[in-house]
Amino acid sequence: MPASSRLFLTQTMKKGACIIAGSALMLGLGMAPAQAVGGGPNNNENGTTNTSILHTYDSMVAELTTQDAKQSALDLEVIGQSVKGRDLYLAKYISDPSNPTILFLTQQHGNEQLTTEGTLEVIKHLGSGRMKDVLKDINILVVPMLNPDGAMGDVNFSLDDYIASGDRHLTRYNANNVDINRDHVAKTQPEIQALHNNVLSAFNIDYMIDLHHQGTRSAINGELVSGSILYPTTTDVSEEVREGSKRLGSIVYQNVDSTGWGRLGKYVGGTANTIARNGIAAEYGISTLLFEMRGMSDHYNEDYVLGQKSNGYLRQQTILTLESTIKAVADGSVETADTSFWDTLPEQSTLLGEEADE
Repeated sequence: MPASSRLFLTQTMKKGACIIAGSALMLGLGMAPAQAVGGGPNNNENGTTNTSILHTYDSMVAELTTQDAKQSALDLEVIGQSVKGRDLYLAKYISDPSNPTILFLTQQHGNEQLTTEGTLEVIKHLGSGRMKDVLKDINILVVPMLNPDGAMGDVNFSLDDYIASGDRHLTRYNANNVDINRDHVAKTQPEIQALHNNVLSAFNIDYMIDLHHQGTRSAINGELVSGSILYPTTTDVSEEVREGSKRLGSIVYQNVDSTGWGRLGKYVGGTANTIARNGIAAEYGISTLLFEMRGMSDHYNEDYVLGQKSNGYLRQQTILTLESTIKAVADGSVETADTSFWDTLPEQSTLLGEEADE
């Protein structure tokens, strides 16, 4: 083979190796392709939904326990038990009590699990790797899977009409058939009591992101969104707290909507304090943000369930949300974030008659 041909072949092979390595890195980080905006089929559009590929409660606990053993910065605490007696966990990174503190809350609704999947990935990197250096300037609290009974389908009512396949069904409600994100005033359920008594009342928290999933057909300007955000809208919240919430939303919007594969709208939500976004902000003076990702892991209504081809970009959207807000709180840039985008952020509407489901 001529020398020039050998050189061309070598360069081509190196270039190909770089492309493969880059693709592998993207897959390893759960990075989403550019065409993922509102992407992935619904369950009823030839998009399969298999719950057996998701973490079970036990595998989540195993992952948290593994990271607790590996990371000196992580302190794992049991804050209470669910209706069915499952331990509820808090992952704590407390470097200095005087640091600003952010709380991430996932799976108040048991059938909204991809936020938990992404959060577990973030926890893997918080005590080491690319996120290690931020810990000296911020305290981080994570409550993953607040509703483990609903997530495991271990409830006191029938789920026979739920549509996902796999080893279990996942439901919005806790074992008592209560929507615990409507219990933040009365606090009748053990999961909510644990959150309020042993997290919200126990720590000086500045910011909270409440991570949820909505249905599959929410859109702005006729185009499907990858998610939607909203600050507290109750009249019981001070403008200072609300502005902090809007600044937190600004960080999320800037980082997600600019990716090319994310599109965010403004969620249309209620003003009741029974909802975490409102009640926690009002009771504790915490700046809260609701983030509703597209599509649920299971439901009795097919329009709410997203096929698993969308799992990767929704996990990555969660990872990007957590990591960007952690960095912004740690370096103080959240304090000067521009909130003017809220004035023009379109409110999402619903296609094909889907209803909002905060």
